[in-house]
Amino acid sequence: MGEFNEKAACGTVCLKYLLFTYNCCFWLAGLAVMAVGIWTLALKSDYISLLASGTYLATAYILVVAGAVVMVTGVLGCCATFKERRNLLRLYFILLLIIFLLEIIAGVLAYAYYQQLNTELKENLKDTMTKRYHQPGHEAVTNAVDRLQQEFHCCGSNSSQDWRDSEWIRSGEAGGRVVPDSCCKTVVAGCGRRDHASNIYKVEGGCITKLETFIQEHLRVIGAVGVGIACVQVFGMIFTCCLYRSLKLEHY
Repeated sequence: MGEFNEKAACGTVCLKYLLFTYNCCFWLAGLAVMAVGIWTLALKSDYISLLASGTYLATAYILVVAGAVVMVTGVLGCCATFKERRNLLRLYFILLLIIFLLEIIAGVLAYAYYQQLNTELKENLKDTMTKRYHQPGHEAVTNAVDRLQQEFHCCGSNSSQDWRDSEWIRSGEAGGRVVPDSCCKTVVAGCGRRDHASNIYKVEGGCITKLETFIQEHLRVIGAVGVGIACVQVFGMIFTCCLYRSLKLEHY
């Protein structure tokens, strides 16, 4: 009996240090997850106003929340491990399960949106650009379009000809411009009055292909981070169950 207790105690100590090491790595992973979410919201949020669906934004918010909870959970896991409190281990396991589900949801949303992105952009991007650009109350769209055309060296949704349907161009407020100044290779005031290829960006496929590629690449990152961390958490839940069982045996 004494030999059994000694082996059980040795197993418990090994599990404690294993779970502690896991929690340190888990805390850093949570920081990385939250950083990806914040990066999406802070640096890439301009283009969100060009999307009809809120799925892209939702995945970023889920990652921020999941990352914050992961960091808190990592600290709780360390406390539960060294204090050998079974009630804390139960709470830790529940939080791991919640985070696991959140990250799986983020991964699934990213994958699902990845599949429908092309259709959404084809149906909505041209209308968004031509009907909301330089219109009252749509400053975010105006800034997003200007940044999109300058950053990706493109003009119009499918081509520069799309701007002929623009409400802003037709209204006369454009000052004789046939495309926005942000279409120009060298932006100066009024440069959009001339739409020759030597003056503006004329890229095959227009901005729609550039934006689609950009968002798809970012969705791959979001999906991979979410699903990857979720898979790592499975090991954490296994270690927690083993330690909980070991402490239960010691108690009896």
